[in-house]
Amino acid sequence: MDKKIIGTAIGLMLVVLVQAQSADAKKYIDSLCGCFNVEFKYAETFSPDEEYKFHKREGLNGGTELTFPIEVSDNKIVMQHLLIVSEGMIVKHWREDWTYENPVIWTFKGNNVWEKERLPEDQVKGRWTQSVWEVSDAPRYQGAAKWVTLDGKTFWQNTTDAPLPRREYSVRNDYNILKRTNRLVLTGNGYVHEQDNEKIIRKDGVDQLLVEEKGKNTYVRVDDKECDAGRAYWEKTKPYWTKVRQAWEQYLSGHNTVTLKSAVDDKVLHEHLFALAKEYSTGKLKDKNVETTVKSVLEKFWVENETPVAAKK
Repeated sequence: MDKKIIGTAIGLMLVVLVQAQSADAKKYIDSLCGCFNVEFKYAETFSPDEEYKFHKREGLNGGTELTFPIEVSDNKIVMQHLLIVSEGMIVKHWREDWTYENPVIWTFKGNNVWEKERLPEDQVKGRWTQSVWEVSDAPRYQGAAKWVTLDGKTFWQNTTDAPLPRREYSVRNDYNILKRTNRLVLTGNGYVHEQDNEKIIRKDGVDQLLVEEKGKNTYVRVDDKECDAGRAYWEKTKPYWTKVRQAWEQYLSGHNTVTLKSAVDDKVLHEHLFALAKEYSTGKLKDKNVETTVKSVLEKFWVENETPVAAKK
């Protein structure tokens, strides 16, 4: 048989194989959506410092969480999380984007600074990048990996640097980097988000391990009716949060570095944005004013330390 024909056949087989793997992975990502009962558990495990006093194990309040797609294309799925505390109390939770073979990520550098990084092809080929955004839609962390099935378990795993989560920065400041190993393991009725974390003190380019931590967040699928209140909230506030997300996307596209202030007027960013969301849901903040009002809040937190990309020669 002609070598060209053989080469072409092999090439086609590889294309079909990659497409099949991508389709399977997309199904796995789709299964992260739904209405779930959620339980959060964390425990510090080991420290190289014999004098270190371990923090109490945390069994954080969970509740019901709705996760649903707000943007879908062949290579990208944007999913919003809403925490349903009660029928009358809905909290816009974090957001996650899944992008196939994404060459650009935002790397957390510490001290509320993220830098845009372009990855080589071999680090993204066949991989899905999970981008996690704060409740304010500010950057949090990103990482790329392949979805795999081993020993009957289907999972995605990545290690990346991240800022302290709210459960930590609200009560302590003895470290500044959380090196997260995130493992999403699919189950028959949901999934488990396992974490093997390292709490790092980073100073002058040197990392010192403070303590290790184990996390286990369990998502168990429940009847969709239990999330009706979340869907009603999103219908009321969707145009507002869309403008917030678009303002961030525009800012990120024009910068190579993002630096944020920790607070303005003694309030963190999400407190300002949540207050505006409430005004929007009651009709006090009108559609025509959302874009400028949101941008005026964000601009107070953005620290301009570079020439915007669009303006560079």
